[in-house]
Amino acid sequence: MAETDWQPTATRAALERRAAMLAATRHFFAERKVLEVDTPVMVNAPVTDVHIHSAEVRLRRHGGDRLFLHTSPEFAMKRLLAAGSGDIYQICHVVRGRERGRLHNAEFTLIEWYRLGFSMHQLIDEVAALVFTLLETPASDRRAERITYRDAFRRELSLDPFTASLESLAQAASELGFQRTGLSETHRDELLDLLMGSRVGPALGHGQLSFVHAYPASQAALARLDPDDPAAALRFELYRDGVELANGFQELAAAAEQRARFDQDREERKRRGLPAHAPDERLLAALEAGLPDCAGVALGFDRLAMLAMGASHIDDVLSFPVERA
Repeated sequence: MAETDWQPTATRAALERRAAMLAATRHFFAERKVLEVDTPVMVNAPVTDVHIHSAEVRLRRHGGDRLFLHTSPEFAMKRLLAAGSGDIYQICHVVRGRERGRLHNAEFTLIEWYRLGFSMHQLIDEVAALVFTLLETPASDRRAERITYRDAFRRELSLDPFTASLESLAQAASELGFQRTGLSETHRDELLDLLMGSRVGPALGHGQLSFVHAYPASQAALARLDPDDPAAALRFELYRDGVELANGFQELAAAAEQRARFDQDREERKRRGLPAHAPDERLLAALEAGLPDCAGVALGFDRLAMLAMGASHIDDVLSFPVERA
């Protein structure tokens, strides 16, 4: 351990800016009468998403019960929604394994909120308003584009992600080190994720906010499918300066469909050699009881703080990153 490892990586000025941004967030939602809630960091069921990895904890006083640190407060917040909470938001720490780098720390801060009766595009309007507020963007500079996932790929790679052959996707990914061997349809979303993360996303959001929407149905996660185009999901992501900041959904309320998606996730995790745990039955029971029509979004606060402060590394806006925790 280095002699300076006890010290924070963020300056006092950075900590002050974080505090001001958090205060502004709470003011933003208070003005809109959105209730702040607080849900447990320890949960009984880990996430099934193949791209997210849950950290496990054991409590000796509880007979060695196997629990997990939440990767998002989404499931618990949806249980509150189903119980009649109304519009809610939360600012919380979450933990995700296998994530570390310039834009990643295993423990980070999310701002997550749900709005009853909102469409996906109404929520995009509100996300833009909050982000512009926290970045202190002058009204004259508040520019935002909405572009479909398909058009983003067409613009940046001259490829249609819905119809392109696996071979053409693999060719585009070969520059990133992807090895084109044994391709099958199970690799399509892997290739699309690689291209989105490494080639399309970094080109988005320069001089403006870029909201990418209408993701492939295979990447719907917890979003509804578009009734006018079942090949696309009512899901969006926000990019600014090539950095992904937020992921939002017109929320899926059908318990049976959500269970089927969880089962698909589990099978894909098995295929990739990842742990495949049982789904969150409490969430599914809440959906069965009735999730109100709503849209929800998770916004990465630390990345937004980086942009607000002109920081080049996430450590610059954290008191203690994982190595100094």
